Amino acid sequence: MTPKKSPYHRIMLKLSGEVLAGQQSSGIEGATLEKLCKNIRQVTVIGVQVALVIGGGNFWRFRDQQQLGLDRTISDSMGMMATVMNAVAMVEKLTSMDIRAKAFSALPVPSILDTYTPQKAREAFMTYDVVLCAGGTGSPYFTTDSAAALRALELQCDVFLKATKVDYVCDKDPKKHADAKKFTHVSYQQVLELGLEVMDLTAVSLCMDNKLPIIVFNMEKSENLMHIINGKQIGTSIS
Repeated sequence: MTPKKSPYHRIMLKLSGEVLAGQQSSGIEGATLEKLCKNIRQVTVIGVQVALVIGGGNFWRFRDQQQLGLDRTISDSMGMMATVMNAVAMVEKLTSMDIRAKAFSALPVPSILDTYTPQKAREAFMTYDVVLCAGGTGSPYFTTDSAAALRALELQCDVFLKATKVDYVCDKDPKKHADAKKFTHVSYQQVLELGLEVMDLTAVSLCMDNKLPIIVFNMEKSENLMHIINGKQIGTSIS
């Protein structure tokens, strides 16, 4: 049973693949994987369900490999496979911590994961605390941000939590511009009109059309996720 102090019953948590790499240039860093899973465990212990989408940038991403000249559909398929690897690793680590976790893939890999359908994933929440959605949307040309927005709606999540390495959404890169303006709240329309590079704009439009609130926050600060779950204002809210 979700505690009354939490405004959320089920969240969508979107992690970038690069986060899993930790201090490495690629792959999965063990200490980082364990830290992330511990943060997720804190959420599940108080009864909040977690839908989880992880990118694949720690292994492969189209925009980083364009010099190879691969067809976009092939390169994107490789990126979707990278998300499957991350999801498998995350499920194994979560399970080792006695967290009930199940992963599905929109890119069919039946020998490894069950193929995603909204119905099967929703039903999984009757048994599992964490449901991972790998394989992006299963189609090229869509980012994992868009996949996460779509899955959040299909799985009836209360909020889309976009984990990043920055504390707030800004109008320009704060590392390069001392006068960068930070936002604690911004509308969907402002994100689209200003072209704020917070997440894929297709994902923002999808959330806007369905009135799904977004919170962008710094996941490197371990306490932030629980602060959000408990209703505290952290990072930038988009609604």
